[in-house]
Amino acid sequence: MPRPFPAEFRLRAVALVRAGKPITTAAVQLGVSAAALHKWVRQDQIDRGERPGISTPETAELARAKKRIRQLETEVEILKIAAKLLGEDRPGPKGFTRSSTTSSRPATGPSSAADSSE
Repeated sequence: MPRPFPAEFRLRAVALVRAGKPITTAAVQLGVSAAALHKWVRQDQIDRGERPGISTPETAELARAKKRIRQLETEVEILKIAAKLLGEDRPGPKGFTRSSTTSSRPATGPSSAADSSE
């Protein structure tokens, strides 16, 4: 992928075209392809509201959002794998709130009465 041109260079190239210079002539003089200059002019028209489309700030925001979504999806996959490895891939029955090793019943008998009075 070719290295992108600096934003200032692109803005000046678009300004030349907006001033009336033909795209092909400006492209040859600046050493860029006519297709690239067409793309820059089209994006400038979108940013100015002269043409429908997604503006540059919206494009940047969408890219950030998509990156964050990919990151979160990766985290979810990692958590699913971890839960599966730890045997927590299945939720307990409805209303199940205690672990299987402890009992929620109060202890009965003479020892429990003596323990609670101390």
